[in-house]
Amino acid sequence: YGADAVYIGGELYGLRAKAKNFSMEDMKEGIEFAHKYGKRVFVTANITAHNADLKGVKEYFEELRQIKPDALIISDPGVFQIAKDTCPEIEIHISTQSNNVNYATYQFWKKQGAKRVVSARELSIREIKEIRENIPDDLEIDYIVEESRPGEYLPIEENERGTYIFNSKDLCMIEHIPDLVDAGIDSFKIEGRMKTALYVADVARTYRQAIDDYFTSPELYESKKVYYME
Repeated sequence: YGADAVYIGGELYGLRAKAKNFSMEDMKEGIEFAHKYGKRVFVTANITAHNADLKGVKEYFEELRQIKPDALIISDPGVFQIAKDTCPEIEIHISTQSNNVNYATYQFWKKQGAKRVVSARELSIREIKEIRENIPDDLEIDYIVEESRPGEYLPIEENERGTYIFNSKDLCMIEHIPDLVDAGIDSFKIEGRMKTALYVADVARTYRQAIDDYFTSPELYESKKVYYME
């Protein structure tokens, strides 16, 4: 359906306890399948770890190292350090759970060795563009562009810190592809957790078409907006 990468949760150390996550054997099979087609697989390990978790985290990463995922998605600094020490050849991406809302935070994670930072959902496009202008070119910005929509439009919300045109429960950015590209985002993320395969497939395919249409011709993209939304 056009995805360049898939991110998945294992049975341990992810936040989605209710999800039917992947066993190590499943992950190995999935990673081999994706690599066969030139695609990438990222594994979430984005818990906030307690002391009792640390030994198991290290053992988990030692197992993951053998099946060669392309990146680990992490939020906890301690878990980040364990990943660096245990499997330094695997990229580390910083989870949105770390609440990454300013360029100093991005600069910090870059200095620690992170390859990619996932933006917080609450950031405006203007803020993302400002972050891009203040971080190294080789630090990638990942942005969540689609989550489950209940069928109604939420009002624009405003507080003393600014105006927000979306929130985490109602997020559709397919009409803003030019703005997102202009902001310097490297990757768009489709939320697939706890969703049907059909939903994820349709949404991923539509974003793939919209992005490719935009790079072919901005006019083509503009002419198909109604189609994308349908």
